[in-house]
Amino acid sequence: MSEDFRFTLKNTDGNARLGEISMPRGVIRTPAFMPVGTAGTVKAMYLDQVRDLGADIILGNTYHLMLRPGAERVARLGGLHSLIRWPHPILTDSGGFQVMSLAALREIDERKGVTFKSHIDGSVHHMSPERSIEIQGLLGSDIQMQLDECVRLPAERPEIEKSTEMSLAWAERCRVAFGDQPGKAMFGIVQGGDIPDLRVRSARGLADLDLKGYAVGGLAVGEPQAVMLDMLEITLPELPTQKPRYLMGVGTPDDILKSVARGIDMFDCVMPTRAGRHGLAFTRRGKVNLRNARHAEDLRPLDEESICPATRDYSRAYLHHLVRANESLAGMLLTWNNLHYYQQLMQGIRAAIAEGRYEDFMAETQEGWARGDVPAL
Repeated sequence: MSEDFRFTLKNTDGNARLGEISMPRGVIRTPAFMPVGTAGTVKAMYLDQVRDLGADIILGNTYHLMLRPGAERVARLGGLHSLIRWPHPILTDSGGFQVMSLAALREIDERKGVTFKSHIDGSVHHMSPERSIEIQGLLGSDIQMQLDECVRLPAERPEIEKSTEMSLAWAERCRVAFGDQPGKAMFGIVQGGDIPDLRVRSARGLADLDLKGYAVGGLAVGEPQAVMLDMLEITLPELPTQKPRYLMGVGTPDDILKSVARGIDMFDCVMPTRAGRHGLAFTRRGKVNLRNARHAEDLRPLDEESICPATRDYSRAYLHHLVRANESLAGMLLTWNNLHYYQQLMQGIRAAIAEGRYEDFMAETQEGWARGDVPAL
C-alpha cells in the first residue's frame, strides 16, 4: 500500500500492460475488472464474496447514490466504505453516463451543469462539475471521475464536437474542485465519439491537465466493436504512458481481451451481474443460456474443473429450474459464476503479460469460446 496514489508499470507485452495502483486503501492489480456496485451493492452478491473472487476495487455511481440514500446522509453515516462494509478502494463515476441515458429527464448548460429529474420520484436535482466532485468526496471515493457528457452513437459531428469541448471545460473545473487530496485521484474522461480528430483533441487537452489517471468514455454506446477498437488505437498514444487508462462501461470478455492488447488497464461493466440475473453464464467454453430446454435434465455443472462452488457444485438442470421458476437463487448463483469467470480472466491476462505470452493467451481463450459448450449426450 502507499500513502499516496501511485501507478507502477511492471511489464509490457506489445501494447498490453501489467501494472499496479497503490493507494492507502489497497493495491489494485492491473489490468483490473471492477464489479459494478451502482447503489452501494454488487447485485446478488455479498461484498465478502466479491473480494474473495479477486476484486481489488468496485465501482459506485454518483447519480444513483445522490438520489438515495443521499451523499450527505452517506457522509453522516461514516462514508460509503464503512456503510457497505468494503474497506478497499472504490471508484465512483461522475453521473456523466446518466446525462446520456436519462436524456428525457435532464437539461444541460455548460456553465451551470446538468439539471436532472429523478427517475424515481421526479424531484429536481442539479449537478455542476463542482457538485459532482463534492458528492464523490462526501461518499469518500478513492478515485473520482470528472463530470462529462457522453453522446450515444451514431451522432453527427456538431453534437459530438460540442460535448467534447464541454467535457474538456468541465475537466478543468473538476480538477480545481478536487484540489490536492493525498491518497486519492481524479481521472479525466476522453470523449470525441467516433471522430478521430476529436478523440485526439480531447486526449491531448486532458493530458495537459496532468491528472493522475485517464478514462476513455463514450464507447460501447451503440457503435460496432471495430469502431471502439479503432478509437482506442487513435486515443491511447496521446495519453501519458505512466498513468492508468480506464475504458468505461466495457464489456464482454472479448472486448476486454482486445482492449488490453491495445493498452487499457481498467474496466467496469454491468454485463456479468446483469447477465447472471437473466440466466446467462460466462464460462471458458463460452456463454451458456440456462433458459434453454436442453439443460432441463443435464446433471453436469457449468464447469467441473472450476474452483467456484456456483460453477462446480450445481447441476445445469437445477440452474435451469431456478431460472425458469424465477427464483432469486438463480441470479445469485449465476452472478457468482460470472464474476468468478471475469476475475479468472483478468488473472490469466495478468499472468500472460508477465510471462510475455499475451497473444498466445488471447488465441487460447478465444479458441475455448469457439469450441463452445458441448451438449450432454
